[in-house]
Amino acid sequence: MMPFVDLIAGARPNFVKIAAIIRAFESRPAHERRLGYRLVHTGQHYDRTLSGDFFDELGIPEPAVNLQVGSGTQATQTAVIMTRYEELLLREAPAATLVVGDVTSTMACAITAQKLGIPVAHVEAGIRSGDWSMPEEINRLVTDAITNWFFTTSEYANAELRRCGVGQGRIFFVGNTMIDTLLAHRLRFRRPQGFEDVDLEARRHLVLTLHRPHNVDAPSRLRALLAAVAAGAEDLPVIFPAHPRTRRVLVESDIALPPSFRTCGPLPYLEFNYLVGQALGVVTDSGGITEETTVLGVPCLTLRDSTERLETVTLGTNELLGTDPSAIPAALLRLRDGAWKKGSVPPLWDGQAGERIVAVLESILVTSDGAEKGLVPSCKITAFSNDSIESESSNR
Repeated sequence: MMPFVDLIAGARPNFVKIAAIIRAFESRPAHERRLGYRLVHTGQHYDRTLSGDFFDELGIPEPAVNLQVGSGTQATQTAVIMTRYEELLLREAPAATLVVGDVTSTMACAITAQKLGIPVAHVEAGIRSGDWSMPEEINRLVTDAITNWFFTTSEYANAELRRCGVGQGRIFFVGNTMIDTLLAHRLRFRRPQGFEDVDLEARRHLVLTLHRPHNVDAPSRLRALLAAVAAGAEDLPVIFPAHPRTRRVLVESDIALPPSFRTCGPLPYLEFNYLVGQALGVVTDSGGITEETTVLGVPCLTLRDSTERLETVTLGTNELLGTDPSAIPAALLRLRDGAWKKGSVPPLWDGQAGERIVAVLESILVTSDGAEKGLVPSCKITAFSNDSIESESSNR
């Protein structure tokens, strides 16, 4: 049987990242494949609008396994994911477990695999916000503490891992799989229905997303943020795909949206990125959207005090505004006046990260004749470098 890795997906951002890795696996001719994959959906996001559409639109195959975790507190979800993933691993263990991003599924499956002696690879390793109030930051710290092989998106991440004592031989700067997916599907972006009254092609609208607890859980703060965006937008339509968490607060607190707002539920990937790509700017508290706007060349205003994706600020189109609503109108005035900074695309955000990841995994896990190498303790992984992997990959 061909050696295989588990690809873990649990929440909406995971699906975008994992799609690029699956595409890289599937692009290899059958007779040249030395490593397979098993797609494991934890079911952390079980709502069709938050997960199912992504499988359809991005060409992700049906998962080999769905752990069907469902809703619950972070502790409950972590426990159920670990229990059910452990049962799967005890039945049939992969050569390695690959986790992406920083959601609960990422951390839970990494812990479970490592405790059973299965090595872990982490895509988007090394990114840090420095804000321990964010659940994602805790997930990153825990996952990277027990990771064998680190796939990174930027030199900032590389430097953070080195600072934490990770040997250079275990760090692989491969690029950004989220950008792989964005570039692969850019020509398929499509205009969503329901916005016929908005000239979307003229860059005369804004896109707003809000979902972080600090911004949306307190009705007074959410009201203030929405009012500040409306004031800064003036006559520009603001398209607001409301996250379920945000929509619940809007409804329960009877918050009326400003007249310039056009609200809807979470949109399919291709429709949402059409809106983003055509926007004058995006106001968000998301991390992933700051990466997409940087590559699309769209100004991005982030309502957070910190970011784990610093390259979107230093190189890209993103700017941290903080969480004070009073900062929003002035920033939007600069945007409307055409005074926003021009960004550039970070190194290796070129659509080939998935290919690089699969090449590294093959080199680490599989012998030249297709046999599984078996577990190599993480402290001993010193024989591989980006240069050697790229050289090997180019000869295939």
